[in-house]
Amino acid sequence: MSLRAIVCLLLLSCLPRMASAGAGTVAPVSQRVLILVYHRFATQRVDSMTVRAGTFIEQLHAIEASGYRIVPLADVVRWHDGQTDALPARAVAITVDDGHRSVYDVLRPLLAAHPVPVTLFIYPSAISNARYAMTWDQLRALGRSGGYDIESHTYWHPNFATERARRTEADYQRFVSLQLGRSRARLESETGRPIRLLAWPFGVHDAQTDRLAVREGYVAAFTIDARPVLPTDPSMALPRYLMTDACGTRCMNGLLQTAGEQP
Repeated sequence: MSLRAIVCLLLLSCLPRMASAGAGTVAPVSQRVLILVYHRFATQRVDSMTVRAGTFIEQLHAIEASGYRIVPLADVVRWHDGQTDALPARAVAITVDDGHRSVYDVLRPLLAAHPVPVTLFIYPSAISNARYAMTWDQLRALGRSGGYDIESHTYWHPNFATERARRTEADYQRFVSLQLGRSRARLESETGRPIRLLAWPFGVHDAQTDRLAVREGYVAAFTIDARPVLPTDPSMALPRYLMTDACGTRCMNGLLQTAGEQP
């Protein structure tokens, strides 16, 4: 056997080991990514949409015990955009919509003890205005802390389906553009950071709102469709699971199993 043939055989024998060595660190092409969306937090039971601190910690432990890593939402967007090395093989992202004051009062201390990245989708009309919402100072403090990314949830959280039904076509387009553009401008002005991501209020969107979002400078948008994200999903309609207080360890394990299944 020639020296060249021997070298070729040795290289071929290394290929399986090389492939398996990278399998746990780089997202495979067929990966499914879980994005979770929360709204409110509390120390005691309030309602199903308000997740208790103990429930949230249970969920974090279930994620970690299953070998998943909680990653910044921006990394999920990069992966979805084709950068397959942007994520580990098992990835979960956490988002919180609305800007409720419990994010500062309850979630912030939890994440100080259990640091994970979180994206906050904010509608600016409520901040420093509604009694249930955070203040701009609180929101800026979270942004400076390093663990929170602040993004847009439109300006005042309208239901676009309702607005479409009661407006003319031209008025509706102006309204959507105002909601998207004004939110982005206000958030950038208050935080000093670029706003690139959008969460659709109530998950309501269509092809027209998607086009307007792109025109207003958004690179990705998120719904509340209860399924994992696939690489083939439209960038303006990336799904998220709505989290409730009823979702403990068993529930979270089921969601993670769904994410691990092949599409």
